[in-house]
Order: sequence, then structure tokens, then C-alpha cells
Amino acid sequence: MNSHERPPQALDKAFLEGQKKRLVDLRSELIKVADLSASEEEVLQYEAGGEAHDDADSAERMAIQENDEAQFNLNLKRLAQVEHALLKIDQGTYGYSEKSGKPIPRARLIEIPEAVLTVEEAQQEEADIRR
Repeated sequence: MNSHERPPQALDKAFLEGQKKRLVDLRSELIKVADLSASEEEVLQYEAGGEAHDDADSAERMAIQENDEAQFNLNLKRLAQVEHALLKIDQGTYGYSEKSGKPIPRARLIEIPEAVLTVEEAQQEEADIRR
């Protein structure tokens, strides 16, 4: 099979429409969380301005801020993945691995609607990153 041929995938129109709705809802939720995080950061910055703080307060605030920033970055990454999955639905390539072209199992798409790799490929990528 060449790279332009894909194995058959049993993703019916109703499933794809349902996935698109889930992805749109997830996108809205991620945007809402990002907006809320930005607002909370502004409040923290405002409240911290001009006040004397002991080292424990500063360390705690810094740890919270680092955690919030890491979560914000993860949400931005996931938002980009959601946008990409929506594009794949529109292009008719949703449900196929971007790496191998193999079908992504329906159960995986239900669990992670923005998935673009099979479980094995995602695990391999994660292992490669850890090396």
C-alpha cells in the first residue's frame, strides 16, 4: 500500500459529527481555562505589587506560578492538537495515523478525540522523547 492509500476505516458520518462536536466543546473549554488562567495571573501580579513578602510567601507563590504556567502550556498544546483534529475531520483524514496512515482505533478516538497516532506510535514517540 502506498502512502496515498489508506486502509478502510469504519468511521461513519454520525461518529465523525459526534467527534467534531466533542472537539469543538473541548476547544471552547480549553480557551475558557486559558482565559481564566490569564485573569488569575493578572490578579496575582496586581496583589503582589508593592507588598513586602517573606521568603516562604515568595517561594510558595513562585511554585504556584510555575505549576500554573506548566498547566497553561499543556492546555495550549492540547488546544493546537484539537484544532489540528478538527482540520483533519474537514479534510477527511481524521482517524488515520499521521505517521503510518494506519487507522486509529475507534476506542482511542473516543478516549482522546484529538489523537493523530496509534497507541503504539504515541508510546514510541514518548519513549524517544525520554531518551
